[in-house]
Amino acid sequence: MEETDVAEETTESFEEKKLLARKAKAAGETPAEDPVEGLPKGKIGDIEISRIICGSNLFWGAAHSRELKYVSRLLRSYFTKDKIFETLQLCEENGINTNIGDAGMVESYREERGGSMQSIAQVDPDNYRHRPDGAVVTTTDDIHRIIDQTAERGAVGILIIGVRADRYVKANRLDLIEEFITYGKKAGLITGVGGHDKRVPEACEKAGIDTDFYFKTIHHDGYYSALPKEKREPFLVDSYGPGDHDCIWEQYPEETIEIMKTVKKPWIGFKVLAAGALDPRDGFAFAFRNGADYACVGMFDWQVREDALIAKEILATSEVSDRPRPWV
Repeated sequence: MEETDVAEETTESFEEKKLLARKAKAAGETPAEDPVEGLPKGKIGDIEISRIICGSNLFWGAAHSRELKYVSRLLRSYFTKDKIFETLQLCEENGINTNIGDAGMVESYREERGGSMQSIAQVDPDNYRHRPDGAVVTTTDDIHRIIDQTAERGAVGILIIGVRADRYVKANRLDLIEEFITYGKKAGLITGVGGHDKRVPEACEKAGIDTDFYFKTIHHDGYYSALPKEKREPFLVDSYGPGDHDCIWEQYPEETIEIMKTVKKPWIGFKVLAAGALDPRDGFAFAFRNGADYACVGMFDWQVREDALIAKEILATSEVSDRPRPWV
């Protein structure tokens, strides 16, 4: 068979077709799609928040890419400042009004683009010092300083990043979490606790810590690269230890769902697509059906409208709207 025959028989993949269609739209060959309207919202405190929230890991190049070593660098090359701002603007146009990530970045976006995107800052009072022995060295001054900085940048909320809250709970340093929540509220911010491990909300609730919301992972483990059950262990996710293969972020989905049924505070689910392993229709439905009040998801600019549309459709289904855990 001649090479020209091979070329004629080759067909584009689904992903290639989508990219070609997007290029055609950009060139004015087809009408632009209308933005999504009517994406449902809820409230945490007095802050109205879209049920889909824009995550920031992709912006930072913080990719969970399994064994692919080049993905983080690729993301950092793709997400220039202009591309980040373009993505945030598309979010606003499609009803997504909140970003979880860097308050300074969102402040700059509002100043440059004139948007009204809200920021819930995701912070690590330990300044991302991941010590091999897991030691906690956070001071009260560390907590106060990062909350003060966040409030100055115009954020509406703040949360302890999951990797740090996991370590606080593992080390039985709930006093640091309580100080964070208390001081964050005094600063006028809705204040929450992140976590990968089911023991984080469990311990906070048992201790009576009055957090405004939880930022807790939720996804099922029915995807090919998920860590086998027999290899899972407490506080494994983002532990940087030998057993952490960076391929699962909700190790105990069924147990998390049962714990969160008893929690009356708002729940922002994250890693709902298992870092890209799950289709949005699958991941969003699982998270919302099983109790998450919001879903935080990292998005490329070309995924924003589609994700908003899928979320709106799923939130309208009776299986989700009438789920067992009451909406908060």
